[in-house]
Amino acid sequence: MVNRLERRREWGGFVSTGSPNGAAAAAFLAAGIGAFAMGLIAFLYAVDLLPLPVLYEPAGGVSSRTTLALAIWLIAWGFLHFRWRAREIDISRTGWIVGGLIALGVAGTFPPLWNAF
Repeated sequence: MVNRLERRREWGGFVSTGSPNGAAAAAFLAAGIGAFAMGLIAFLYAVDLLPLPVLYEPAGGVSSRTTLALAIWLIAWGFLHFRWRAREIDISRTGWIVGGLIALGVAGTFPPLWNAF
């Protein structure tokens, strides 16, 4: 007879390791949020829905877009770290979410997408 823990392992379910991994999961998810933020900001800027000032003239408008994405990433990381630092998080689920966020972020920086709007 297969016990519940072995069944969860067989189907790829979350299996507890007994040690908190929330800080690592927070950093991982925050990276995905930052990538998504960069793509969203680039897309909104390209379709003229998010006018941003130039922060550093030699770099042009990219200086404000990347600074805003960096701020969003740092805020997300700090918030998630504070909430998850002592918890055990399902890294496989977090990984799928991060992969989706990164894919959406990359899509947001793709110029043919901008031209569709």
